[in-house]
Amino acid sequence: MLKKRIIPCLDIQDGRTVKGINFVDIQDAGDPIELAKRYVEEGADELVFLDITATVEKRKTLVELVTRIAAEINIPFTVGGGINTIEDVIDIIKAGADKVSVNSSAVKNPKLISEIANEFGNQCVVVAIDTKFDGNEWIVFVHGGRTPTPLKTIEWAKEVERLGAGEILLTSMNNDGTKSGFAMDITDAVSRAVNIPVIASGGAGTKDHFVTLFKQTHASAGLAASIFHYGEIPIPELKAHLQNEKISIRQCL
Repeated sequence: MLKKRIIPCLDIQDGRTVKGINFVDIQDAGDPIELAKRYVEEGADELVFLDITATVEKRKTLVELVTRIAAEINIPFTVGGGINTIEDVIDIIKAGADKVSVNSSAVKNPKLISEIANEFGNQCVVVAIDTKFDGNEWIVFVHGGRTPTPLKTIEWAKEVERLGAGEILLTSMNNDGTKSGFAMDITDAVSRAVNIPVIASGGAGTKDHFVTLFKQTHASAGLAASIFHYGEIPIPELKAHLQNEKISIRQCL
């Protein structure tokens, strides 16, 4: 059995780490470089960097900041936001990212998933799916959660796997920032529907939320932001708790 992963997420706006609730009410959460260094020291398994306004502002990801963060860390590093072309991917990989995350651009141009996979390998492609329970079903949203699409979440997850995605980052907009727990139903449904790893995002508030996630779904990783940024749950404490619950987890450094 693959060991479960704990992944902090740096949501970036104007060069700062920010966090909101349900994708709105954005507040400052600190310096991304200092946070990244801290997470390496605490034993995070990977780090995700999402430039949350790049797509909406029709600009590229903050490559300079990616470069500075990559220079400070030695764990797998996923970068997303404003990645629309193979040239964008090349820039991000050169800056030090191990994987790229595509969301709105993948919905607009699904072939991009295959292009990235063919050029850099499936393991390089993370498709982020922002989903919301709306009208009695889970549907996919784009543009930083601002725009609904006709896509049904489970069907889209299957399609991105077919196109070459190596991993899915699944964020429940209903749960995001609420600290009420992960969206268990859609997380379990998606993780069972595909044969690639699924990172669950949105709603982590307690150590037991991660226990429930890993015991009741097939998710491969749990991603969180504010509980880590503000020191509410130190990663070493979380990993120790998971080990006590007999969950296979990577040891802290």
